[in-house]
Amino acid sequence: MADCDRLVTARSATEPSWLRNLRRQGIEHFVDAGFPTTRDEEWKFTSVAPIADRHFAPAQDGQSGLTTDLVERWAGALGGYRLVLVNGAYAPQFSVGGLPAGVHVSSLRSILATNPAAVEPYLGRFASPDRQAFTGLNTGFLQDGAFVWIPPGTIIEQPISLLFVSASPETASVSHPRVLIVAGDRSQARIVEGYAGPPGQEYFTNAVTEVVVGSGAVVDHYKLQRESQRACHIGSMYVHGTRDSTFSSHSIAFGGALVRNDIIAVLDGEGGDYTLNGLYLVDGRRLIDNHTTIDHAKPHCGSHEMYKGILSGHARAVFNGKIIVRPDAQKTDAKQTNKALLLSDDAQINTKPQLEIFANDVKCTHGAAVGQLDEDAIFYLRARGLDLQQARDMLIQAFAGDVLNRIRIEPLKKSLEAHLLSELPAAGGPANPQ
Repeated sequence: MADCDRLVTARSATEPSWLRNLRRQGIEHFVDAGFPTTRDEEWKFTSVAPIADRHFAPAQDGQSGLTTDLVERWAGALGGYRLVLVNGAYAPQFSVGGLPAGVHVSSLRSILATNPAAVEPYLGRFASPDRQAFTGLNTGFLQDGAFVWIPPGTIIEQPISLLFVSASPETASVSHPRVLIVAGDRSQARIVEGYAGPPGQEYFTNAVTEVVVGSGAVVDHYKLQRESQRACHIGSMYVHGTRDSTFSSHSIAFGGALVRNDIIAVLDGEGGDYTLNGLYLVDGRRLIDNHTTIDHAKPHCGSHEMYKGILSGHARAVFNGKIIVRPDAQKTDAKQTNKALLLSDDAQINTKPQLEIFANDVKCTHGAAVGQLDEDAIFYLRARGLDLQQARDMLIQAFAGDVLNRIRIEPLKKSLEAHLLSELPAAGGPANPQ
């Protein structure tokens, strides 16, 4: 604890008292809770030993060796504004301007230094440090990140891209990026939050995202996780919406050795509508864990959730989806679907849909399915001239298409479709290899 105190004191020497207190709360909670273990129900199938047992040095500025071409490839040709952070620090040389008047996007460090009052009402309000150990750790050591402010009534046509790159070739490093998105009443925005890193590099990203959706606002959020196959990624997103708010999340995970994504979304106003879509591709001995919670706190709200996974090799996945309907949340309409496609006998998924309903006038459904490629469908396609690889790829793409077709940014959709196709395992034998 003494080492943590020294680090917090050093980082917070010039910060306002409320931020110092928030940091201290985060560290104290993490020290009290410690790293989660498989004895914790929420982490039953996911061991964080690769993180807890490894020394990760704090990521340093100016050690990346990145080129503009490489960053452009990760960012994609999406147009609009782009904010890039490398090793947890704002990188202006890779960022792109062009925001509409009144819209504010900046590094979190910058806004905390120049106008902390703009952040104080929101930072840590819904992602409180005691929500989860890794959230506490992020809060204690947050150094930089992104702040997005959409003024009331503002409609942004082009996407806002936030790209976080980890690149420390000499040492295993850790960064704790923080994203704060505030959408004013009746505003509309599309935000792409991406994480990437050079192949083969070892690092740990511990990210926290807070999204505040105002009354009548519409936020379309995309999280793209395309990191090194040796990377560890813990991502926690907290969403809070008020009356008639609309929020959609599209979580796409294609990289990392150990990945855990948590989404906690609260509908705290009548007429809210939330959508959570997810797609993950995992191979080798990698692990991807998705935990979602949709909390219906007010009546006349709807939620729709679809997660799909594609597993091969000895890969493992976890899906835990919880829907909570509070006593006052009458007329709730909630649907949840989770499906996994196993491309080998050694791949494994643990799935746990949960409904906690405390109201009586609701419509709530959930379903989970785990299966393999249909041999009859493969035979049918091969009889019409496709080879085995083409037949398998077509069926896998159709499976993933239910999620990818919901992406509303066309260049992003096409990029992800191409990336998925390039990452699919080769057909070395029958669809269900022994």
